[in-house]
Amino acid sequence: MAILKPGKTAIMGVLNVTPDSFSDGGQYLDIAAAVLRARAMVAQGADIIDIGGESTRPGASPVSADEECARVVPVIQAVVRELDVPVSVDTSKPEVITAAVQAGACLVNDVRALQEPGALEAVAATNAWVCLMHMQGKPRTMQSNPRYNAVLVEVRDFLSARVQACIDSGIGRERLIVDPGFGFGKKLEHNLELLANLGALRVLGLPILVGMSRKSMIGAVTGRDAGNRVHGSIAAAVIAAMQGVDIVRVHDVAGTADGLRICEAVKAHMHGDNKA
Repeated sequence: MAILKPGKTAIMGVLNVTPDSFSDGGQYLDIAAAVLRARAMVAQGADIIDIGGESTRPGASPVSADEECARVVPVIQAVVRELDVPVSVDTSKPEVITAAVQAGACLVNDVRALQEPGALEAVAATNAWVCLMHMQGKPRTMQSNPRYNAVLVEVRDFLSARVQACIDSGIGRERLIVDPGFGFGKKLEHNLELLANLGALRVLGLPILVGMSRKSMIGAVTGRDAGNRVHGSIAAAVIAAMQGVDIVRVHDVAGTADGLRICEAVKAHMHGDNKA
């Protein structure tokens, strides 16, 4: 099943089956509710459903591999069974990677970029795609005092090293996606510099995924709380899409889909194609 949309920006809809995610924690713990949400996002224009069973918000408590599997595997199985949509698993644990792919996930979305012991081997043993994300520090403490000498260079170099680690472990480049990790060990100025210069990551020669939806960077600029950051999040997604980003990970699919339609229409005219 295709992960990417050639020439367009794909929408990854967020489905957190956690009690404590910063924006939608506790809403989709029931399998039926989770599938209903996935179905609604697909109807609104989601191209991928990203299912996560452990919150990575600052200060979040860790979850055991068994608990995480118990949360995500039944939901992955149900979504794959009932909907014709690629499913991603948002995890870092090798045990969860293995179980999720066996359940039907075709993409591993890892905020730790396969740095957990056994994670590289777990993905290498599958045919799944993997998204490698940059994070400075660890989720519980990453926002304490992040520092960079040159954020663009450091993010790019980290991702380049993780790409090489994947290749060395037998994971082909054709299965790799990179993510600069907005909000993961980054202050507002770091996030804005990354968003303004996403093209700098093109030197890696890989698809780019970004996730800014409802994050604190949106709140810092707009002054809105997490439940009222829809418009700012859509603006950020459009700015990323105008720079050719391949996937945007979002909570608010319908509004993002409208924003991307406008983006694609404008880009078509920029390239001299009047068939908007």
